[in-house]
Amino acid sequence: MDLKQYVTIVENWPKEGIRFKDITTLMDNGDAYRYATDQIVEYANDKDIDIVVGPEARGFIIGCPVAYALGIGFAPVRKEGKLPRETVKVDYGLEYGKDVLTIHRDAIKPGQRVLITDDLLATGGTIEATIKLVEELGGVVAGIAFLIELTYLDGRDKLEGYDMLTLMQY
Repeated sequence: MDLKQYVTIVENWPKEGIRFKDITTLMDNGDAYRYATDQIVEYANDKDIDIVVGPEARGFIIGCPVAYALGIGFAPVRKEGKLPRETVKVDYGLEYGKDVLTIHRDAIKPGQRVLITDDLLATGGTIEATIKLVEELGGVVAGIAFLIELTYLDGRDKLEGYDMLTLMQY
């Protein structure tokens, strides 16, 4: 299935010159969403994954159905102040400043094999921060899966040494 036909390109959003890749049109097509999820599940099947981790919010949209299909749990990575129990945190750079991501301290046990999921690999900063959280808790990043990779932003460079799947590249 050509998943790109289900992604809507929105010109000049959120600002002039950006060609936004809207995955909501993929998600609202049951066959396309199922196919994309199944491709990530197939990728994960031989990696002995214990838990799926995804950053808010679109990492949830990708990771939760994958975790369900694998019969394992999902751990959310959220911005600071959004998780109710003890967390670990990491600062990461944004285009114009910094942000903080957190995960519950008990979300991952040492040695657990983790699949990180998100909708889009752009510059790689969010996933790099997510990897730091997983590894700080003793987890092993067994794979990283994205629907879309924006190859011209070179985010893959920040993830060198990690096994990665992208279903579409622009």
